[in-house]
Amino acid sequence: MEKSIVKTVPSMMSTSKSMSMSRHLFSLLLSLSFLFLLCRLLFLTRSSHQLISSSSSSSFSLPPSHAHAPALADPCSGRYVYVYDLPDKFNSDILRDCRTILPWIDMCPFVANMGLGPHLTETGSVLTGTGWHITNQWVLEVIFHNRMRQYECLTTNSSQADAFFIPYYVGLDTGRHLWTHNISLRDSLLLELFQLLKSRPEWSVKRGRDHFMLSGRATWDLRRQGDEDHLWGGKLLTLPEVKNMTVLLIEACPWDSDHEFSIPYPTNFHPSNESQIVAWQDKVRSTDRPWLFSFAGARRPGQAGSIRDQVSDQCLKSTRCRLLDCASQENDCDSPATTMSLFQSSSFCLQPPGDTPTRRSAFDSMLAGCIPVFFSPHSAYTQYKWYLPSNYSEYSVYIPEDEVREGRVSIEEVLLRYSEEEIGDMKEKVISMIPGLIYKDPSRQLESVRDAFDLAIDGVLQRVKSTIGT
Repeated sequence: MEKSIVKTVPSMMSTSKSMSMSRHLFSLLLSLSFLFLLCRLLFLTRSSHQLISSSSSSSFSLPPSHAHAPALADPCSGRYVYVYDLPDKFNSDILRDCRTILPWIDMCPFVANMGLGPHLTETGSVLTGTGWHITNQWVLEVIFHNRMRQYECLTTNSSQADAFFIPYYVGLDTGRHLWTHNISLRDSLLLELFQLLKSRPEWSVKRGRDHFMLSGRATWDLRRQGDEDHLWGGKLLTLPEVKNMTVLLIEACPWDSDHEFSIPYPTNFHPSNESQIVAWQDKVRSTDRPWLFSFAGARRPGQAGSIRDQVSDQCLKSTRCRLLDCASQENDCDSPATTMSLFQSSSFCLQPPGDTPTRRSAFDSMLAGCIPVFFSPHSAYTQYKWYLPSNYSEYSVYIPEDEVREGRVSIEEVLLRYSEEEIGDMKEKVISMIPGLIYKDPSRQLESVRDAFDLAIDGVLQRVKSTIGT
């Protein structure tokens, strides 16, 4: 019995020891498994973090040299214009005294509506329904000033300006005194202006080489050579200070001035949106033109060298020409509908010189899609270089005035040499030029179309840049 017990105890002890070892081994394996899982988890977590960081860096980060995006380019760089805030006597007071601007006509209706003049409310079938006014040819200073007020790159910081505009209505001011024999009165406001300008720091920086101004009159009204009371015109263009400036006029001197630049006469069409321009172009493109050529104007019997009489005579003798004699009271040549009806019905419009080589009628006729016929190169080809093609045969016909004066050419025969295809191409060229020959309504923003004002500003800025060498 005791032996049995003795034998049994070692056996039980052996079994207990085996079980204990098994438990230790199990615990060890469990610990190792836990450590493996923990390491695996740490590895995956770190790898995931690196992947996210790498992805984020490649998707959104820039290389160090591009860490900061460059600033947007200034759309007005090189185009800033500073407009002088002049005393009212130099502009708005002249408009308030509008009845004195011309001795034979009340100009008050024509300086209204920002210089556009009265609205045309009844345009009939000749004109499209909107955008038309009765605009006087001498009011360009007012229109241009009001367009300048809408210019997108104005600055009140003179140190930022690329050009400086002087809003003095010199043409209207001079016009008030052209028929008086009082030179002191005629020049007083002009001389006062330049005393003011020369006292300003904006002028002294470049002594006027970055300044520009505009006259709604021809150069011949502003280049008086002496100070005797009987002499014609003002003296703006003979002032030494003005030689440095850029001066815009409806007619520039083509041979002895490098600071005068001509810009178009104002017409009666001042659109406020692009659709008005397109509608007008479509209209004149499709209009029937039963007359080969036409002439709207008056004879100049007492004017030496004028070919108006010969042009009128040739038109009267031709069955293919229509004459609108503006000397006759029966013909209202001041009516936009009257003149535009004539021009729209003609393929060619004769533009002989009048009191000066240029004519507003040239721009009225091109607005109607009529091909202009010039008799002097100074009527267009030496003028308006910012506006008209250098190859004048693309849009016009030239007949030397000497040949007309001496009776050595038939205007009708010259024009009959052009084929229908050639006439069509020239007409289309004229129609394509219309947006750049008109002045938009100053009360509206119309950035999609560049008009005569926009082209003038481009020309001024380019001229200033070339003058001051920057």
